Amino acid sequence: MIKMKQLKSNRAILIIMAFVFTSSSCKKKNDMPMNLKNIDYPAAYVVNGESSTISVIKLSTNTVSDSIDLMGSGSSMIMWPHHIYHHQSGSTHHLSIGVPGMDLSAGHTGGMPGMKGMVVVMDAVTGVIKKTLETPVMNHNAVFSPDGSEIWTSQMDMAGKVLVYDAATYTLKNTINVGDEPAEVTFSADGTKAYVCNGMSNTVTVMNPSTKAVITTINVDMNPVGAWPAAGGKMFVDCEDGQSISVIDVATNANLATIMLGFKPGFAAFNPANNELWVSDATNGKVAYYIDMGSNTWMKHGEFVTGADAHAIAFYGNYAYVTNQGANTVSVINTATHTKIKDIPVGKKPNGIVFKL
Repeated sequence: MIKMKQLKSNRAILIIMAFVFTSSSCKKKNDMPMNLKNIDYPAAYVVNGESSTISVIKLSTNTVSDSIDLMGSGSSMIMWPHHIYHHQSGSTHHLSIGVPGMDLSAGHTGGMPGMKGMVVVMDAVTGVIKKTLETPVMNHNAVFSPDGSEIWTSQMDMAGKVLVYDAATYTLKNTINVGDEPAEVTFSADGTKAYVCNGMSNTVTVMNPSTKAVITTINVDMNPVGAWPAAGGKMFVDCEDGQSISVIDVATNANLATIMLGFKPGFAAFNPANNELWVSDATNGKVAYYIDMGSNTWMKHGEFVTGADAHAIAFYGNYAYVTNQGANTVSVINTATHTKIKDIPVGKKPNGIVFKL
């Protein structure tokens, strides 16, 4: 009997010790940052809307080297992330991501009444989320100001606004009234002006990044989504319903030309190496490219197939990267020959893309 009691007592002690050890081990693991990355190489970050992930492409091999799970980050529910931007300050790399919370692959329109948006700030090297900010109304993107001190985002409401947050304290600094249902917020290549496209007003609001004052409002074609910066002091505005690109001069705020496409544009990007304007054709899974023939007369020079629902375009060296929302891939294109090198499988419905070099 005594031996049996001793055995039971010893067994109980062992179980308790095992429990304490296990609990201690779990606590150690939980104290460590989960999903920690070491992305210390030139990379492209691709936002996958439906998957709520970021695919990391190693540019030296054009392969997916890592994946960041936004839903499993332990932060707020990050559903349907959209466009992504990068800012470097010294050796620190940060990413900003707009989270409208709904699928915008079929078109850029406002959400349901009462629908909120989100801004996510992430360390680009470790993949750790630094901050999530809920916005009062659904947003489209989140972008750092040229000096990195602020984060700008739109509010896709009929009474449209642009919100400006302090990038250090994440407090709201300014609210700028703009047009109806504003979408992408961007800055000119020289950083002197900020732009937001007002989809329901068919206008682009031009703002002073320093004073936050509205400089002017420019009329463009129907349902503009983004004013995309380019070398040479131009902004190219993709107008979805107008099936066109409006060319804006940064210095004079003039609408210089309207390029009629014959298809709904998904994105516009200027390649200064070839002096070509590339426009994604989502409906046909292609990219068309145009050349200025002089006096702001643009002519289509060719096109090539990428993948279903072609969207964002980004240039890196002699290559371009195109996200294909319907094909769940990123196409790598030789910019000199306009030929596809490869398709890189990523997550579901990839949309935004940005580089960290």
